[in-house]
Amino acid sequence: MKVFDHTLCVAPMMAYTDRHFRYLLRIISQQAVLYTEMVTAQAIIHGDINYLLGFSDEEHPIALQLGGSNPFQLAEACKLATDFHYDEINLNVGCPSERVQSGCFGAALMKEPDLVAECVKAMQDSTAIPITVKTRLGVDECDSDDFLHELIGKIAETGCTTFIMHARKAWLKGLSPKENREIPPLEYDRVYRLKKCFPQLKIIINGGITDKKSIEAHLKFVDGVMLGRVVCSNPYFLNFPPLKKGGDIAPAMSGGFSLSREKIIFHYLPYILKEYSSGTPLRHMTRHLIGLYQGEPGARAWRRLLSDATVGDRQLLYLVQKRGREATCEPRDENNFFRDSC
Repeated sequence: MKVFDHTLCVAPMMAYTDRHFRYLLRIISQQAVLYTEMVTAQAIIHGDINYLLGFSDEEHPIALQLGGSNPFQLAEACKLATDFHYDEINLNVGCPSERVQSGCFGAALMKEPDLVAECVKAMQDSTAIPITVKTRLGVDECDSDDFLHELIGKIAETGCTTFIMHARKAWLKGLSPKENREIPPLEYDRVYRLKKCFPQLKIIINGGITDKKSIEAHLKFVDGVMLGRVVCSNPYFLNFPPLKKGGDIAPAMSGGFSLSREKIIFHYLPYILKEYSSGTPLRHMTRHLIGLYQGEPGARAWRRLLSDATVGDRQLLYLVQKRGREATCEPRDENNFFRDSC
C-alpha cells in the first residue's frame, strides 16, 4: 500500500475540481493531494464509469471522493474504481446539502456512527486502495467533543487512519451549503484536541484557510491542511515551495515551484490543445485560468476576456496561446496584449 504526504491537500469541490482543474493545479503544485468532485456510488455503478472516473496520470497523487450510505453500493463503487488506480478513496461524511441529505449521506451520516463504520469497512474489504473519511465537528445538536471523539473512534476501529476535519459543525436545516461554509463558526482548537486524543491518526484540517501563515500555524498541531475556495478563486495561491512536514515530494511536471503565471499557461497549453482536438469544449479548460492573475495588473481585463461568451473559440485560444508564449519572451505589455485580436 502506497503511503503519501497529506501535508497539503485541495478539497473536493463540486463544479470546480474536475479533471481539467486538477491538471492545472498539478502543474502549479507537485505536493498537493488533489481530490475529485464528489461522485455518488450509485452514479458509478449505473453511469458512464470512464467519464466519471477517468483522469490523467499526471494528476497523482489523486483521491476519489465517494458519496453514499449503502455499504454494498460503496463497496461495489470501490471495486469499479480500483482499475483506475486512484491513490485514495475518501468517504464524504460532511456535505450538508439537501440533495445529499435526501440520500441519507454526507453530514447526515454523522448521526449514525455504526453505519459510517460499516460503510468504511465494506469499502476497505473491496479494494487495496486506502480509505479515508472527510467529516465535520458535529451536526445539528450533536456537536460535543464526546460525540465527535466517539464517531472518530468508532471509524478508526475499522483500521481507517486518515481523517479530514472541516472545522465547523453542519446544520442540516435552515442553511444552504454555502451558508454552512460560512455561518457556523470555525473551531480549530477542537481539531487540535482531536489530534491530541488520537495521536496515532493522521488529522488534516480544513475550513477558512486562506493564507500561508495560517497553513504554517496549523501544521504545528495537525498533520496536514486542506485548502478550498481560495484555490478556486486564485489557483496561483498554490505556487509556493513544498511544505516541510510530510514525506518526499515527487519531481515537478514543469520543473519546480515558483513558476510564473505565463509559464503555468505554457505548460497547460498542450493539455488544452489535446482536449480541444478531442472534442472537449474549450471553456471547460480556460475557465480555470480566470483567477490566475488575481491581484496582478491586468487581472480584471484577463477575467473579462476569459468570461466573455461573445469571444469565439478561435480568438480565445489565440489569446491564451499568446499569453503562454510570453513565458519565453520579454515582460508583457498589458495594454498591447488586450488590444490584440485575430
